[in-house]
Order: sequence, then C-alpha cells, then structure tokens
Amino acid sequence: MSRRALSLSAYLTFARGAQAPAEHPPLLPDRGSGPVVMAYGETPSQGHALAALCSRLLYQRPEIQVILFGSAAAHAADTAMTGADLPPERASACEEFAAALRPDIVLWVGQKSLRPALLHSLREQGAQLVALDAENAPWSSPAPRWLPDPAPATLALFHKIHATTPQAGRDLRRLGVAPNHLRISGPLLDTGVPLGCDEDSREELAGLLGGRPVWLAARLRAAEVNDILRAHRRAVRMAHRLLLIIVPHDEAEAPAIARAVEAEQMRCANWDAGETLDDNTMVLMAEGPEELGMWYRLAPLAFLGGSLVAGHGGHDPMEAAALGTAILYGPNVGGHLAGYTRLVEAGAARIVRDADSLASALTNLTAPDQAAAMAHAGWDVATASAALVDQVVNEICEELDRKERV
Repeated sequence: MSRRALSLSAYLTFARGAQAPAEHPPLLPDRGSGPVVMAYGETPSQGHALAALCSRLLYQRPEIQVILFGSAAAHAADTAMTGADLPPERASACEEFAAALRPDIVLWVGQKSLRPALLHSLREQGAQLVALDAENAPWSSPAPRWLPDPAPATLALFHKIHATTPQAGRDLRRLGVAPNHLRISGPLLDTGVPLGCDEDSREELAGLLGGRPVWLAARLRAAEVNDILRAHRRAVRMAHRLLLIIVPHDEAEAPAIARAVEAEQMRCANWDAGETLDDNTMVLMAEGPEELGMWYRLAPLAFLGGSLVAGHGGHDPMEAAALGTAILYGPNVGGHLAGYTRLVEAGAARIVRDADSLASALTNLTAPDQAAAMAHAGWDVATASAALVDQVVNEICEELDRKERV
C-alpha cells in the first residue's frame, strides 16, 4: 500500500472512531429511479456558478435529479433542483448517506472543506467524482494535525479534476494526481443564459440616442443614487451629451430613486411611463430590471449596484460581462468576489469607492476605445467559463449514457 493510500486509511480509521454528534443525520430527498447528480459548492460565488451549471445540465437532461449541497443549496428554491445538507464527517454517517443517495455523478467545488470520508464512501458506491475550479491554493480537510495529510490520497479518488491554471495543474501533479485525470479548464463562473432583449425596442431607443455617450447604473439601490448622480453631474462637465440610464434593483427602489433625481433637478425621462427622450434629457430611468438585457446592450459602460453600500453583497458581474459591457463596481461585492477578481485581473472591471472616484472613472472610460477594450476582456472571461460548463455538461451526459449501456 502506498504512503498516500496509508494516509487515507489512517484518516478513515480516525473517522470511524469519531464520536457521533448529538444532531440527527440530514434528511435527504427521496431518490427516484433515474440518474442523480450531487453538487457541492463551498463559497457563495462557487455555489452560484455550480447551480448555474446544473441548470444548464437539466436543460439538456430534464430526467436527472440534481441535489445541491453547501453554498449551492441556497439556489435550489428558484430552480427545479433540491437542496440538502451533508452528513457529519464520520465514517458510518458518510456510508449511510452514500448508500441512501447513490449518486451517479458528484461535482465538488471547494478546497478548504475536503471531505475524505464522504468522498471515499461516494466512490465506493460507484459515483463518478469530478472536482471543478481547482486553484493554486492548499487543500484542507478535517484531519487532526497528528495524522498524515489525507488530501493527496483524497484527490486520487476523483476521476477528473478541472484546474483553473497551468500552475494549479502542476501543483496537483506534485500531489500525485495522475495526468490523465487532470484538465486545465479555467475558472468556474456563472454562465447563465444571457439576458434577452426586444430588438424592436433596442433599435427604437438606439435611434433616439443618436450617438450620445451612455452609461448605465444597473440594479441600483436607493442608498447609492446620490453618489451616482453626483458622479454623473461631474462627468457631464467633460462630456456634455452624456446620458445616464438608471435601472433600479427592483420596483420597490424606484420611487426613492426618482425622488432623488428630481431633487437634483436633472431632466429625467421615465422609459416605462412612455416619456420622451430628447437632447436635454440627462437621466433615462426604468422602473425595474425586466429589460436589463436591452440596457446592457445599449450602454458600453455600467456601474453594478448593491456594491457601494454594505449589506447587499453586490451583483453577479457575469450578467454584464456576457453582454459586452465594461464594469464599474463598489467595494461591497463579497457575494461575488471571485467573479469580480477575475474580471479585474483581466482588465474588464474597475473598482470605485465614492462619487469622486466614480466620476474620474467615467471621464476616463467614456472614450469608446477604453470601454471597448474592457468589454472585450470581460467577454473573454465569460466565454472561457462557458466552454468549461459545456465541457463538463457533455462529460456528464456521456458518463450517464455509458452507465445506461452497462
């Protein structure tokens, strides 16, 4: 037995003797007779992206039962998927869990919460284990320090590991992952279907704009509007025809935003009320995000709301990047930090902290070539992750077809 296998064996012995927790084992949904995919996401952004991948899978194979765990489970309520809790990392609990669920495929995203006993039990039940979004970072498990590290042997349980970068792939090979089990696939990001657009409305509005420079405040919160309006007023001094489009986070935010625009004495047209846009209009306002796909297509530059004020976690930046929009955002994006970080590294997004920094960014980026370069970089990031999603979905479908033939 290799040293790596011995480390996992020692850990499983430890997990078999672990004291049972006081709480009851997690409740699992009834397992149907069809194929089952289990998907675990560690961080909120990973859970969001993983749930989006599973939605794409269900679109192709609606007969699959998808059960989400970890941070991904929070997205089950809005989908045809089910959310559930993982068992405690105790050998008997993991074996009971795996025997009850019997998943055909396990998608695992997360390096700080590697679960050797659970993953071993799932593999023993015949599940195909796939790790996604493997980064150049340590792999951690609940093993006590006096045990040999079971992470390398646990990684050997996976049939495929998709690494984000060549360096992450080299690190995995040093940990003993076989080259034929390793893929360099890029990061896992939310690549949901791009927001739709009524082409007739878009063409009508594009004609009314008449080539005016435009920027968008998307999914704006009322607490952010004063900074947005101050920045717009400053930017207009340098670009006199600049138009601001405001799309509130939802209809509940719209009245307070409209009152703030009125208080600033900026000429405003309400698109949803059918008001006319002319050369003197400074702000064009929608009452909700229903037509956000059109606004992204019209505006080369967008500030994404819920990010200047704390408590909202920002909004998924891939929504804008996938439609070719350069991105500005505030510092409070903890709910989607990985996505913003990757866009910043690619040169597709820029952080602003207040009205002054937002005004400076607007002045620099209203030049078409500047915003276009950012937008192209963002589109590259979004489409690269789309290729990974397509690859994983195809591999899952092929594996399920193979199992049906056996």
